[in-house]
Amino acid sequence: MPPRPLLCAVVLPLLLLGGCRDREITAYRAPKDPVAAAPLPPPTTDTLPPGHPPVGAPTTPGADTMANTAVPTGSNSLVWTAPTHWTVKQASAMRKGSFAIKDGDTEADMAITAFPGDTGGLLANLNRWRGQVSLPPLAENQLEANREHLDIGSLHIDLVDFAGTANGVPTRIIGAVVPLEGETWFFKLTGPDALVAGEKAAFHEFIRTVRPR
Repeated sequence: MPPRPLLCAVVLPLLLLGGCRDREITAYRAPKDPVAAAPLPPPTTDTLPPGHPPVGAPTTPGADTMANTAVPTGSNSLVWTAPTHWTVKQASAMRKGSFAIKDGDTEADMAITAFPGDTGGLLANLNRWRGQVSLPPLAENQLEANREHLDIGSLHIDLVDFAGTANGVPTRIIGAVVPLEGETWFFKLTGPDALVAGEKAAFHEFIRTVRPR
């Protein structure tokens, strides 16, 4: 057996070396904090999908009204002579002609419009008018009994008279629909029931003055 001093001299350095290894410092590289991505710019109308409203445009339902909607109108291919007691009203982009018929505090409105094509057909347009005076729609087999046909020269005219209510008030529509060369013309007198009914003869005389330009 080696002497104790020699054994200590050999063992002690080995113990010290093992302890140093236990405390050996290991260097490592810590990842950097991620850099926040720059915010994307707001989309523009050039990059929006088709049909998407422009950025910043109002999105409230009903914000876009007919007053702001462009509607193609027909040509100015018809002329007429209005009764002298009808007052000419200011024209608009939608109307080819516009008149007011007054009786004291009551007033009826005469609108003349024209659109390309058949705009859905005669039955659909008459039912639209009927809806405006709270009347039920007509069926196809009821159409003939609810119109009067009038031929004036080359014009084939359908006349109607619908009496009902609008907002609870007795209201009447007297109208004429005139197809012409790929267009449809509408002559529509709307107002208080009694006033419009009293203008029916004058309206029919007016329609008889309608002719191609």
